[in-house]
Amino acid sequence: MSETSPLPPGLIIGAPRSGSGKTTVTLGLLRALKRRGHSVQPFKCGPDYIDPAFHVAAAGRESFNVDSWAMRWPLVAGLLSHASNGADIVIVEGLMGFYDGVVQPGHWGNGASSDLAAATGWPAILVLDVSGQSQTAAAVARGFMNFRDRVEIAGVILNRVGSARHTRFVSEALTAVGLPVVGALPREANLVLPERHLGLVQAEETAELESRLETLADFIDANVDMARIVELAKPGSVNSGPSVTIRPPGQRIALARDAAFSFVYPHLLAAWREAGAEIVPFSPLADEVPDATADVIWMPGGYPELHAGRLAAADRLKSAMRKFAETRPVHGECGGYMTLGTGLVDASGVRHEMIGLLGLETSFAKRKLNLGYRKAEIVEPCVLGNPGDQLTGHEFHYASVISSPDAPLFHLRDSDGNILTQRGSRRGLTTGSFLHVVDV
Repeated sequence: MSETSPLPPGLIIGAPRSGSGKTTVTLGLLRALKRRGHSVQPFKCGPDYIDPAFHVAAAGRESFNVDSWAMRWPLVAGLLSHASNGADIVIVEGLMGFYDGVVQPGHWGNGASSDLAAATGWPAILVLDVSGQSQTAAAVARGFMNFRDRVEIAGVILNRVGSARHTRFVSEALTAVGLPVVGALPREANLVLPERHLGLVQAEETAELESRLETLADFIDANVDMARIVELAKPGSVNSGPSVTIRPPGQRIALARDAAFSFVYPHLLAAWREAGAEIVPFSPLADEVPDATADVIWMPGGYPELHAGRLAAADRLKSAMRKFAETRPVHGECGGYMTLGTGLVDASGVRHEMIGLLGLETSFAKRKLNLGYRKAEIVEPCVLGNPGDQLTGHEFHYASVISSPDAPLFHLRDSDGNILTQRGSRRGLTTGSFLHVVDV
């Protein structure tokens, strides 16, 4: 039997496309609201590791991913309800364009940010990059208003406005179609956060992060009607249904955690802990040895290609992991998978010897984008489950596979149902794949 759970007032920050300024607006709003005394809960639509870490720094509360394609609805509903407890306002950062998703539906939607708006009742604030246009922006916004049932566009923040006259032209056109303009952000190149090939540079690597967040909050405070933002946020609700669980890979988990291995979903760590698992972090970059009493080693994704030389020289780590893998499981996702392989060729063409628990050889000398949702069916018993178990997740990497001689870990399909050839690897008790698991 399902029950309806109330949610605090919330807003979803959407846009017509990537690059419109959603992250700038979201981070500025989070910090500006926090400075005004609000307890603000952030969320991120879609499978993104980097933005939520910035959310945590800006809001002071853990940020969780929510995904309509890859996550079961009861899992999402539970996250929304539990994480929002004690918050007086919720800010959700959307992904890509507000209505953008894949063609074939997943668990309860196609991955679009608008799925969450329809499911919760939280209205959206549209961030419009109006550089190079004026009244036409109103036509774009009007199309958003009636595109989908149960989705409300509550207001607009204009981004990259050129002058007071430009702002007036756009604002008058938007007001005429029934959309209030709650902010107008001038072009400001100094506010751009540093990026690399998988998105923003990670929060812990960003120099002077606190001062950057304060500057963003100052910028938002000066150019956005914050009182109106709070006023436009509406209470939401979720029809939760039976609770679901995510089984941890072991009772005591040695988790690689540093600048090279940081891509772990907060909801997975929370689920593991809730199930009673202990998580013991270690740093491969510091040549730290994983906990010898652990039941499993988990090597998440990240940026091993940027630190390949240090990882190749981590002899204590390599020796300890090879010994561990003789009796207990080791699993790697994406960057962790490549590190468990035999060798990694960096962007300059230099090969670095990795741990060698798998035969995988990868290269960044010639980048190739691999991106998309994935459905995986486990082939043999492993730390992720039993044969026939279904997993959902995604891939996002630029590595090319030179060699992959080991037995496959999964039967793997993309979001359209197409069979994929890169199916992960298993050798002894060691497993790995490019798949970032989102839900099991």
